[in-house]
Amino acid sequence: MITLPGVSSEMIANNIVPFEPTHPGEMLREELECRGITQTKLAAEIGIKVSLLNELINGKRDFTMEYAMLIEAALGIEADFWINLQTAYNKGKIRKDPSFMQRLANIRRAAIL
Repeated sequence: MITLPGVSSEMIANNIVPFEPTHPGEMLREELECRGITQTKLAAEIGIKVSLLNELINGKRDFTMEYAMLIEAALGIEADFWINLQTAYNKGKIRKDPSFMQRLANIRRAAIL
């Protein structure tokens, strides 16, 4: 987290957390739409079931390195991009869990002692 004297940390752009995390599937959906590629065509090209691709796109399944590399081969978008989006999504989801955040706060307080 970035801090500046006299500036609230919530006002610094790098510290802004989206209201809802964005699943990489949403980005993939937009990419396919922009390129005019159907889910059926991409699924066939990368050798997975359409139902599995649809689960990825609809956020019901996580992007693994395997899926990310298949998509990279087909679309030319680096696997790291998809994995980083998935990691940011996972982190954003867990940050919205009040009980987990309280658990982290308790650990941090104990670690200072």
